[in-house]
Amino acid sequence: MPGTRKLGRRTQPRMQMLRGQVTYLLENGYIETTVTRAKEVRALAEKMITLGKKKDLSAYRAALAFITKESVVKKLFDTIAPSFADKNGGYTEIYKLGARRGDGAEMAVIKLANFDIVKAEEDKKAAKAKKAEEAAKKAEEAENKSEDAAE
Repeated sequence: MPGTRKLGRRTQPRMQMLRGQVTYLLENGYIETTVTRAKEVRALAEKMITLGKKKDLSAYRAALAFITKESVVKKLFDTIAPSFADKNGGYTEIYKLGARRGDGAEMAVIKLANFDIVKAEEDKKAAKAKKAEEAAKKAEEAENKSEDAAE
């Protein structure tokens, strides 16, 4: 049953840790953590993605109440959730890595099931923004040169 693992912390610090990990997972697409934390993060992340699929104001506000960065909520509703529109559950995958050196804790990577697709969309948007920025910079330089020539 999800949500029953205490993870050696009291309720508020545990929820803050899990909120941070869910935010980081949705922001970057994957995180490396212990297996038990990954299982807890999976349940919460899938609830957030399900909220993102609803696309209404109350769902957006509920996601804002849990996720710590507004930009991540926007990304959730704009890119992540629509990419899972045809899928009912199973939005994350957990891969075990082995024991952590030092304390021997079982480590795992939790990632979004369509991480490659989301990453490709982000790269396209970033390239488009960079191209627009460079074009604006060139236009500004050309304007400065024409002003210098006029003087």
